[in-house]
Amino acid sequence: MFALSTPSRVQILGYLLSGSHTVSDIMDALEMEQSAVSHQLRVLRDQQLVTVQQDGRARVYTLYDDDVVALVEGALRHVERRTRGTKLAGRLKRASG
Repeated sequence: MFALSTPSRVQILGYLLSGSHTVSDIMDALEMEQSAVSHQLRVLRDQQLVTVQQDGRARVYTLYDDDVVALVEGALRHVERRTRGTKLAGRLKRASG
């Protein structure tokens, strides 16, 4: 799946497993620039993997539905097994924890 082909998108999806978050939350948690987070969220929204709600001036992102939650959990397990002991594994664990 195209949307899961970029580590930063997988990290964002993993972080959203913990619940709804704003762009600022995601930026802080994943140590990413606002422009990068916004770009990746646009891709995820276009692929119907996340939804967005306006809360005042903030945009709050959530995983699209339970099927997406299951997909992300499975993808993270797969990546974790394949990358055990690498830098990527640590970043993914931090994002989903």
